[in-house]
Amino acid sequence: MPTIETETKKFEVDANGFLVEPQKWDADFAQAIAPGLGIAGGLTEDHWCVVTYVRTQFNQTGQCPMVHEVGKHCGLRLANMKRLFPTGYLRGVCKLAGLTYLEEQVHSSWLPVARMSAAKIPLRERVYRINYRGFLLYPEDWDEEYAVFKAREMGVEELTDEHWKVIKYLRDQFGTTGNVPTVYETCEKNGLELEDMGRLFPSGYHRGAVKISGLRQR
Repeated sequence: MPTIETETKKFEVDANGFLVEPQKWDADFAQAIAPGLGIAGGLTEDHWCVVTYVRTQFNQTGQCPMVHEVGKHCGLRLANMKRLFPTGYLRGVCKLAGLTYLEEQVHSSWLPVARMSAAKIPLRERVYRINYRGFLLYPEDWDEEYAVFKAREMGVEELTDEHWKVIKYLRDQFGTTGNVPTVYETCEKNGLELEDMGRLFPSGYHRGAVKISGLRQR
């Protein structure tokens, strides 16, 4: 496996130059790879503002922040980011910070207290097969992490206890009957009005709640 070496350390990287073990990152790694990313003259205060923010957000949320969030935090516009990190956000900023989107984790605060599935393999190795409309093909592939990522993809920033209650009901009913309950049944069993369902799942019942639950109408 390729390595990046400094005077006192050795860092393993993958074929694309990304740090293999993000937890081993330190400032020496960033400084060592900076010249290869088109950054001449060393890392400035602006560079470190970006790198530090990215790593802090990752440690707090399990995700790399969006590039516009980084720019806003550090007071940098497009031209500034392009000058500071000429190879781009993923191949520049995230690489310097020892991260990629593949390292994303689901923060424990986003998950229900009691899991409905067993986490058998590391998140980055899981495969979720979906159809052309984005519905999970095999309900047994579902887990809570899938629900969180699917929800965020659909604009639901956080799954609350209310969300998880609906998701659990849908999955339990499907497991018992083999059918997806109607929106009326789901609302009645969970003490919700249709307006509440719309608030929780803005994309709709089937395209929101059912999809996030890893189910679909046949």
